[in-house]
Amino acid sequence: MIRRPRRLRSNAIVRDMVRETRLNTDAFVYPMFVVEGEKIKNEISSMPGNYHFSIDLLIEEVGYLIDLGIKIIMLFGIPNHKDECGSGAYMPDGIIQKAVRALKEKYNNQIYIITDVCLCEYTSTGHCGLIKGETVDNDSTLPLLSKTALSHVQAGADMVAPSDMMDGRIGHMRKTLDEHGYENVPIMAYSAKYASAYYGPFREAADSAPQFGDRKSYQMDPANSREALVEAKLDLEEGADIVMVKPALAYLDIITKIKDISDVPVAAYNVSGEYSMLKMAIKEGLMSEDVIVETLISIQRAGADIILTYFAKEIMEKLR
Repeated sequence: MIRRPRRLRSNAIVRDMVRETRLNTDAFVYPMFVVEGEKIKNEISSMPGNYHFSIDLLIEEVGYLIDLGIKIIMLFGIPNHKDECGSGAYMPDGIIQKAVRALKEKYNNQIYIITDVCLCEYTSTGHCGLIKGETVDNDSTLPLLSKTALSHVQAGADMVAPSDMMDGRIGHMRKTLDEHGYENVPIMAYSAKYASAYYGPFREAADSAPQFGDRKSYQMDPANSREALVEAKLDLEEGADIVMVKPALAYLDIITKIKDISDVPVAAYNVSGEYSMLKMAIKEGLMSEDVIVETLISIQRAGADIILTYFAKEIMEKLR
């Protein structure tokens, strides 16, 4: 007897009926970039369709996103001033703190705000922590990361997402938030964050390229997979509510492995390089726009419960 799997592919109705993975747009997180100033909406040249927004125009854009059905955003801030200790990251009137307050005043619970917690956009070195000699010092960085997270939450952030890859930062941050009465604010840990070439466009967008050296002493080696499980387990032990893999597309195996050992949701960041290379291929006619959904489904199929993606707005506009 011939097995005939094609019976369940014969038309669109039956294909829809037996589809194993359905793209969950409710779990999209849309990253956005906010800058100082007014009336600013400047397209990021390496990431077409993404912009630097001043707070006034960020408020307008978020209103449009809410109408589209986008419920969750991730905010990255680009300050006017940088210094060696990244003070703009944790100042009460920092760019992220002002943006969060403004959005919550306008939209309250209509939008869920996650904030990136790192120092790289705010340090004059472009590194994710304090520098001692020529290295990033882990332990002296932890209090500043926790101070940053606390300032974001005090401004109204619903969730914080530390992306620095310092050892012990989840436990330190959890303790700080709990001690200040924010025990109900979740932490999304960038648990397996690789030292990846896929971040190139983001570094233009966030003005966060290292001024010397690289980040290989704290971000993960792309060749390693067992190490990703170690990182995720440590973050889970320290109290992470969500663990993340970044990038996504070249690390689908890591998403699956972490999904298998995690008892909390797993997020994946469909990063700037993944976004830009697909946009360029579509523009040049090398691929159809179907590749966008195919890519996101592959990330979800690998095990991601949550997808951070610059494609969120584009997809929701098509579904409208």
